[in-house]
Amino acid sequence: MSNTAQAAAPKQIQSRVGKRPIALPKGVTVNATGGKFEVKGPKGQLSRPATPNVQLKTEGTELFVVPTVAGRDGARFQGLARSILNGMVEGAANGYTRTLQLVGTGYRAEVKGKILNLALGFSHPINFPIPDGVTVTVPADSKGTLVILTGADKETMGQTAAKIRGFRPPEPYGGKGVRYHGEKVREKAGKAASKGGK
Repeated sequence: MSNTAQAAAPKQIQSRVGKRPIALPKGVTVNATGGKFEVKGPKGQLSRPATPNVQLKTEGTELFVVPTVAGRDGARFQGLARSILNGMVEGAANGYTRTLQLVGTGYRAEVKGKILNLALGFSHPINFPIPDGVTVTVPADSKGTLVILTGADKETMGQTAAKIRGFRPPEPYGGKGVRYHGEKVREKAGKAASKGGK
C-alpha cells in the first residue's frame, strides 16, 4: 500500500532554468506582495502580476524561485517566474538599450519634448509620442539617422522599437527604411539587375 501511495504522489520537479539563482545587484530589491512582483533599482521601478504557484526566497545577494506545487506544472511556473524576474532585475539595475537606424535619402529623426519626429520619405512627418519609462535620444554626430532607446522595462522597450520600425520597415530593394542597428536586411535584385542592368 505504501508503494502504491508513493507511486501516486507527484514528484517535485524543478525547472533547469528556474532553479538557477538570480544575482541581486547592489541597490536592487524584490518583493512579492499584493499579487505582484515589484522590483526597485537605480534605473527604475517595475511591477508585474505575480506568477502563481511559486514563492521567492532571498539568500544573501541571491534570489531563488521555488515551486509550491508538485509535478510538471510546478516546473513550468518556476521557469516562467524566474525568466520574468531575471529580466526585471536586469532592467532595474542596468536598464536596456535598443538602437534603430534610419536608412534613406532625407530620412531623419528629431526629439522635441516627449515627441519623436520622423521624416521617412512620406508627404508628411510622423509624430510619435514617447511612452512613459522610455528615453529617446538622437546623437548629434549621427545627423538624425540613429535613434537610441533606453529604459528599464524590456517589454515596453521592445514594443516601442517595433512600433518605430513598423512605420517604414526596410525595403527588400535598396534596404531603405528603419532597421535595428546591426540588422541584416536581405535585399533582392531588382528588375534591372536580372536583365543585366539594361
